[in-house]
Amino acid sequence: MSTPTPLPRGAAPFDLSGIERDERGVAHYTGLPDSIVAMLHASVTARPDAEAVVEVGGERLTYAQLWERAGRVAGGLRAAGIRRGDRTAIVLPAGVDWVLAFWGSQLAGAIVVPVNTRFAPPEIDYVLADSGASHVFRDDEPLPDGETVVVEDLALDDVAVIFYTSGTTGFPKGAMTTHENLLSNIETGIRVSGIDRDLAHTTRSLVSVPLFHVTGCSSQLLPQLRHGGCTVIMPSFDVRTFLRVIAEERITSLTSVPAIYALAMRQPEFADLDVSAITRVAYGGAPMAPAIVAQLTERFPNAGLGNGFGLTETSSVSTYLPHDWAVDHSDSVGFAAPVCDLAIKDADPVSGVGELLIRGPNVVAGYWNKPEQTAASFVDGWLHTGDLARVEESGLVYLVDRAKDMINRGGENVYSVEVENALAAAPGVAEVAVVGVPDDVMGEKVGAVVVPTGPGDFDTEKVLAFLDERLADFKVPQFFEVVDQPLPRNPGGKLLKRQLRDQTTWGAPVRGR
Repeated sequence: MSTPTPLPRGAAPFDLSGIERDERGVAHYTGLPDSIVAMLHASVTARPDAEAVVEVGGERLTYAQLWERAGRVAGGLRAAGIRRGDRTAIVLPAGVDWVLAFWGSQLAGAIVVPVNTRFAPPEIDYVLADSGASHVFRDDEPLPDGETVVVEDLALDDVAVIFYTSGTTGFPKGAMTTHENLLSNIETGIRVSGIDRDLAHTTRSLVSVPLFHVTGCSSQLLPQLRHGGCTVIMPSFDVRTFLRVIAEERITSLTSVPAIYALAMRQPEFADLDVSAITRVAYGGAPMAPAIVAQLTERFPNAGLGNGFGLTETSSVSTYLPHDWAVDHSDSVGFAAPVCDLAIKDADPVSGVGELLIRGPNVVAGYWNKPEQTAASFVDGWLHTGDLARVEESGLVYLVDRAKDMINRGGENVYSVEVENALAAAPGVAEVAVVGVPDDVMGEKVGAVVVPTGPGDFDTEKVLAFLDERLADFKVPQFFEVVDQPLPRNPGGKLLKRQLRDQTTWGAPVRGR
């Protein structure tokens, strides 16, 4: 295969200073800390008494307290036999303990494995086994405690975190994320959002999405700790709590998925909410309806908007749509990040649509324990995303479809093949196709077109009970359409999902979901 040619950056309005390319042509930020541990230590030294982390309804930690307690967790891990490079899995709700488990592992030189707590038990078991986790942080067990330990010789190319992303085979894949991956994403966030570096320490960010996602961890928690700002964490989402905390904690920065913003703005109490302190409203993880973007500009008059697009494999942000472009180009995911090169593989000569390829220091080192999938997805430094896109001369990127049939339900990735595999084993199901159902709030919901084994054989409640034991709740279909004809396929036997999406008339959602 020929080497991809990076596309011109077009009108991308980002700072490109302090960037150098290596012998492979990959761009890197210069002047990064040696590791995320060194990054945190610098913030602790500069602002020891500043508030670092707040758990809604729980503890509050200063930077000095965060460092001291994380060091003790590291010491407890060492006393339990954890050594550098061992994997520690976090199966905890978002909050102070999650943060201490993360940083205690980092200070011990371990590799963190954040576990999606919404996974079904078999999925969690798979992640723990595949990662070879030597220690598991669980909600019903105290954090390790011991004499303070701090590993000081971590390097940029050391793996810091393995984020697991759902795979089309039904088994999650662990994205090996290095210290440079994380630090590059942090620097990208500063540049694309236009944060004033001199004032960044005054930022108070509300994390309303899970910390096991790259959005919560890589693009909210870690950047705030780099700035010396404060991260306010919701252990679980409740819209009224979300609105209350914005006021009580003097929040200045919000990053969330479209579904949360849409829900928040529909609440009666939003009209009386003082949002004058909010200077940044960022979104991503799902398509944002133009009407909601316009609403955001009206309801948050002092805030700059921004739409970030990325993948677990790119440590979060790869493209970004800044405020000045957000309203008129709400259907775009923005411009390439400062250190990201983009290319289009097998572009259609008329539409320009092809597979989106991404290269940069934020692209992870590959998949843990999966050399074949790594070789297929990471080729000569380029990540083959599986997303179909086109890039205009202006540099604006437009996603047009998902080659991997991924459904994005309110920021949660759902792969249709995984759900189809589970449904295929359900009682009364002869044939099934899973597709995204457009939704104004969630972006998409999960729909299943089912051919039953015989008349009256399909019992919705029995099938839901079957799926509840095998899939995370966000993957279970909200809509079922039962048909008595074979599903449409091409001559090669492939399901014609576009035809199904266009022709299916969905009824009411099951269980009111």
